[in-house]
Formats: sequence, C-alpha cells, structure tokens
Amino acid sequence: MAQGVAPFGVRVNSVTPGFTESSWGRSFVQALAEHAGTGYDEARAQLLADIGIPLGRPVRPEEVAELVAFLVSGRASAIVGAEHVIDGGSKPTV
Repeated sequence: MAQGVAPFGVRVNSVTPGFTESSWGRSFVQALAEHAGTGYDEARAQLLADIGIPLGRPVRPEEVAELVAFLVSGRASAIVGAEHVIDGGSKPTV
C-alpha cells in the first residue's frame, strides 16, 4: 500500500504497540486478577513477567501518541512503509 500511494504524497506506516498501561490494559489486568483470585499488583507483575518486557514496564499511551505525532509530522517526511514497534523491547529484534 505504501508504495502505491507514496507517489501521491500519502505516507503509510504502521505503529504496533505492545502491552500498554491504558484504561483497557488496566481493565485487562483487573480481569486477570479476578480470574486468578489475586490482587491487581500481583496480576500485573505476573503479566509483565509472562510478556518479558526488558524495559520492565508497560508502554504509556502518551509514548504511542508521541510516536504517531512524529510520524505524521514533516520531520518524518521520508519515513514510508515502515513498521514501528513500541513495546519496551518484548518483541526480539534480529
């Protein structure tokens, strides 16, 4: 898609966030806690351990927003057809 529309001045990129500490993320952790019969903090710690985020914390929604704001700005005018993973390092890079 990016190659097809770039000649018309349209830039296509993707942003792939990992586990994000959003209202949905907090609801998800709460559901895990209820299912496991544990507290929120225990469920959150277990989820982070299961995901294996080297950064040691979830992504913050404002971090995703800042990446998107950069990508739509003129400062990123040459970035086309790229996937941007923002996940604290949980997806291994090659």
